[in-house]
Amino acid sequence: MPKIAVVTGGSGGIGAACVRALSAAGFCVVLLYLQNEEQAALLCAEATAEGRTVQAMRCDVGDGQQVDETFRQILSVWRHIDVLVNCAGTALIKLFQDTTDAEWQHLLNVHVMGAARSARAALPAMLSRGSGCIIQVTSMWGETGASCEVAYSAAKAALIGFTKALAKEVAPSGIRVNAVSPGAVDTGMNRGVDMTELLSEIPLGRLAAPEEVAQAVLFLASPSAAYITGEVLRVNGGLVI
Repeated sequence: MPKIAVVTGGSGGIGAACVRALSAAGFCVVLLYLQNEEQAALLCAEATAEGRTVQAMRCDVGDGQQVDETFRQILSVWRHIDVLVNCAGTALIKLFQDTTDAEWQHLLNVHVMGAARSARAALPAMLSRGSGCIIQVTSMWGETGASCEVAYSAAKAALIGFTKALAKEVAPSGIRVNAVSPGAVDTGMNRGVDMTELLSEIPLGRLAAPEEVAQAVLFLASPSAAYITGEVLRVNGGLVI
């Protein structure tokens, strides 16, 4: 029986790296994306050329009805889900007093409720098999907070709390829940931001590659992490210790 992984936000920088890493490790990967159809198609084509399976499906994790329907379709084909990686997200750099209620709601809806909806949709199949792995991609700002990213930091902090609480709830059923907390990563989301000052504070002296975050995700999804749950694995070059 093939191993099935679902990656939300699978066409983004870290998400795409997770898709490639999981596919290379032998998973059949269902890539959920919202906007970047071209990148999603490229990932599918790459996998096909290498004899692997990556299936792309458009899904807005901010829409509960879409999430439920998408996971119903996934399970109708594959029957089970071994790994769920919640990578969908969006950034907002803005002064706290200028951040609107609508912007707060959007960030919380995508980061927190998007992960919760996806986990809720995947869990019944995991519970019926008594196994499964859910991994959140959060951020160091969820641990430390970031000036001018208050709403983003709060959303990522909530995601860490969600990870720890859900891990306790589903561990007796054989399901593990963990998070990966990246620092500064060389992705399209960050390329328009001046990283000079932040780079000077990173002990390893460079940004992370998306592939390095993906390897942490792959580790948590692997049998090597079979006794790890409720953890936040930091991938930040020593910036947060």
